[in-house]
Amino acid sequence: MFKSILKGCVLIAATIALSACDNGNSQPQQGKQYEVLPVSLQEYNVAPLTEAFSLNCGHCRSMEEFVPKIESLTDQKVEKLHVTFNESAQVSAIIFYTAVMQLDGTPDKAFMADLFAAVQMGSDATEEERLAAVNNAFSSRNLKSPYQLEKDQQAKLFDYLDKAEQITTKGQINSVPAFIVNGKYQVITGGHDTVEAMADTINYLLTQPK
Repeated sequence: MFKSILKGCVLIAATIALSACDNGNSQPQQGKQYEVLPVSLQEYNVAPLTEAFSLNCGHCRSMEEFVPKIESLTDQKVEKLHVTFNESAQVSAIIFYTAVMQLDGTPDKAFMADLFAAVQMGSDATEEERLAAVNNAFSSRNLKSPYQLEKDQQAKLFDYLDKAEQITTKGQINSVPAFIVNGKYQVITGGHDTVEAMADTINYLLTQPK
C-alpha cells in the first residue's frame, strides 16, 4: 500500500528508477532519494522534520497512516506545513492554520483525521454539509472555526498564512506530500519503496550540514 501511495503522490516519481532507490546498504543519493532545496528555509525556523501537505490532497491523507512510524524510526516529531500553491490549497490552509493558531501547535491525529474528512467530503456533499463538517471539527474541541474568528485572530491567522506562502514559494514546493529535513533538503518521496527506506534517508539528511 505504501509504495502505491508514494508512486502517485509525487510528480517526479515517474522519472526515477525505483529499482535503484534503496538496496539497504548504499548511501542516499541526491537526485534519487533527496534534493537540495533552491534556498535554505532555516530563517523560518522550520522543524528538523517537516511534512509539506494539503488537506485536499488524498495522498497526504493516506500518508497520515505512516507518520507515527516515521517519527518512531527517526526519533523526530513530524511537524506540518500546509502549502498554498493553488486556490484550493489556500482555502484548506486557512482551515488548518485556524487550528494551529488556537492549539499553538499541530493538531493531533484525531483532529487531523476530522479536518481531512471535512475537506475531502466528495462532490456529492453540499456546501452546507461541508461547512457543517468544518464547524463540527472545531466546535467538538471547543475551538472557533475559520468562520467564527475575531478580528485579532484573523490578523494572527494571516501571519501564519503569509509564512506558509513564503516557504511554499521560496522552497519551490509544488507537490505533496513532501518531507523537508533541516530546512534544506527535500526527500523524494517516490524514490523509496518502503517507509523504512524513507526513514533511512531522513536519518541520513539529519546528519548533513544545515
